[in-house]
Amino acid sequence: MGEIFNDELKRLRSHFMEMGIDASEQIYQATQAFTNHDPELAKKVLSGDSHINTDEVNLEKQALKLMALQQPVAADFRKIISILKASTDIERIGDYASHIAQCTVRMADHYQDQAIQDNIQQMMMIVRKMLEQIMDAYVFTDEKTAYKVANEDLKVDVLYVEQQQRIIGALKASNDHVTSYETYLNVIRYLERAGDHIVNLAEWIIYSGSGELVELNPGKADHHLVGRKLREHHTN
Repeated sequence: MGEIFNDELKRLRSHFMEMGIDASEQIYQATQAFTNHDPELAKKVLSGDSHINTDEVNLEKQALKLMALQQPVAADFRKIISILKASTDIERIGDYASHIAQCTVRMADHYQDQAIQDNIQQMMMIVRKMLEQIMDAYVFTDEKTAYKVANEDLKVDVLYVEQQQRIIGALKASNDHVTSYETYLNVIRYLERAGDHIVNLAEWIIYSGSGELVELNPGKADHHLVGRKLREHHTN
């Protein structure tokens, strides 16, 4: 029974890792499509979203079957539950990639603000690195890396607030290019939310290892933290 369970758990983890890799590639390609104005790449991202959705459904069935047939002990039960819960976060990240791809189509022939797009690219690179690191941490239930990755989300939050203020300022100053700036607001929001879901993944790693449900999102733990970091950034 123990050997069968371990083999099935390895299969479940492998399935989950494939989902994470796919989501990382989706968020990268979606942002590349948006900043490079590449509708063909955006369509590729949109067609890939259904694959991640299907993977989540299959993983859920696999996890529930494993729990029902093998009746795992508490520690192993937590491992399965953490993967099951985390797969929902992975699916949401895939959804945000699709939303960004849709924005690429919406932005066709509209005004492009290069400075904002450069910052969107920067946000994407941080988010993608966070996702890759957290998926590696899942392999070893690496709680130390989980905490480290969660703290990186503060960089995403600061960039988000900076760009939000810049975009809203541009909208207030002129009615020109409203569609473009509203689309930029959507894209940075999707990347900010993707960062939040990666923090959720970090929290599930902690739960898998220790059984504790913790809040690792630095902005939620301290509502004034992003504002302070923003002021520090402007001062420096």
